[in-house]
Amino acid sequence: MSELKKVRTYRELYQEGKKRLAAAGLAEADTDARLLLLYITGLRWNELLLRYEEPAAGDAAERYFAAVERRAAHEPLQYITRGQNFCGLDLYVDERVLIPRQDTEILVELVLQEHGKPALKSGTHSTEMPEGERVLDLCTGSGCIAIALAKLGRFSAVSAADISADALAVAEENLKRTGAEVTLIHSDLFSEIPGKFDVITANPPYIQSEVIDTLTPEVREHEPRLALDGDEDGLVFYRRLASECPAHLNPGGSVYFEIGYDQGEAVCALLRDRGFSGVRCLKDLAGLDRVVTGVYHV
Repeated sequence: MSELKKVRTYRELYQEGKKRLAAAGLAEADTDARLLLLYITGLRWNELLLRYEEPAAGDAAERYFAAVERRAAHEPLQYITRGQNFCGLDLYVDERVLIPRQDTEILVELVLQEHGKPALKSGTHSTEMPEGERVLDLCTGSGCIAIALAKLGRFSAVSAADISADALAVAEENLKRTGAEVTLIHSDLFSEIPGKFDVITANPPYIQSEVIDTLTPEVREHEPRLALDGDEDGLVFYRRLASECPAHLNPGGSVYFEIGYDQGEAVCALLRDRGFSGVRCLKDLAGLDRVVTGVYHV
């Protein structure tokens, strides 16, 4: 407690937090210290700057350094702040789900470009919607993909499934926060899925089992292994998806799968072998393979 008493102003809190995170070897100590302070105080950055030299209110110092200690132990920032922005939506996350990544936004953007847009009637300027397409998101986790599509697209129905009841509880919380209309289903891929869909998306576990222990502490020690482990070669779920998706797609339906940076060729081959056409692999902003898509014609 004596150490806390020495640090009185918000500026001093920030400077000490940055120092501790840098000593713990965190590359973004400056940013993390700032975001944790904003989280603890509930202030915006410009508001904090105006109060920089003011004494920290209440138990802010104690709570701030407790959060800094967690981050210094390599607990992901998003699990501490219980939040992550995805496609402009503020989502709840905790240790029950993977943290949504910016790379996954590429999959959402591609689906929105190719599906779910309002169509103009021929010869008019009407934006009246035709009957929309049905979407299913598998391995939904926090629900980020399904919720983004439901909020930003024009679909008649969006469903989302996960084998983890814990993950679905987080997705349910995100439905409440965003007001998205998504049907959640507890299912091992298609085991409990009725009907057919026009679009199926998935961000399944795709990391090779032996690779997981080589990942950063933030991932290997905190994110759920169930959502990471793609078995020996990382492709076990893509084999199942390629095999099982056709029975759940309407004629001309499309699939969109997030993949690992070195899995594009293998996943494309799996889809082609199962009769998909127009199979493509798209890259992320770093130039790495990120999304595989294809169309199934009965």
